Amino acid sequence: MSMGQNGNEPTVGQLVANASKELSSLVRSEVELAKTELKKTAVAAGTGAGMFSAAGFLALLAVILLSISAAYGLTAAGLHPAVAFLIVAGAYLLIAAILVLIGRRALKSAKGPERTIETSKQSVEVFKAIGKGDEEHAALPESGVRR
Repeated sequence: MSMGQNGNEPTVGQLVANASKELSSLVRSEVELAKTELKKTAVAAGTGAGMFSAAGFLALLAVILLSISAAYGLTAAGLHPAVAFLIVAGAYLLIAAILVLIGRRALKSAKGPERTIETSKQSVEVFKAIGKGDEEHAALPESGVRR
């Protein structure tokens, strides 16, 4: 590093340049560290997702086999095989219909972010008032306040 006019201390320009280089180096290092950590996290997440997928597939196979077993159990109880399989299929359709009704009720009860929309509209109005120079309406709504 070259010295300033008196030879002992660097100039302000040199200090700013050095700080800029150091900051740039620090940011690059942090980005590289983040990339490394995210790569490890992505590999772990991918492995976990693969395990969940395999478990879901095996559970599906188990449900199919248990369904066949239930139908054959009804056949062993004296029902015709076609009737036994229809009973098992009907039970699944009944469960599916119940799940659809419950899911539909849950979706109907879901609401949008009403408070956020309200405060956003108020903020827009305040900024418009500020832009027009109307200081009377220039108070921003307080964040986190329940209304």
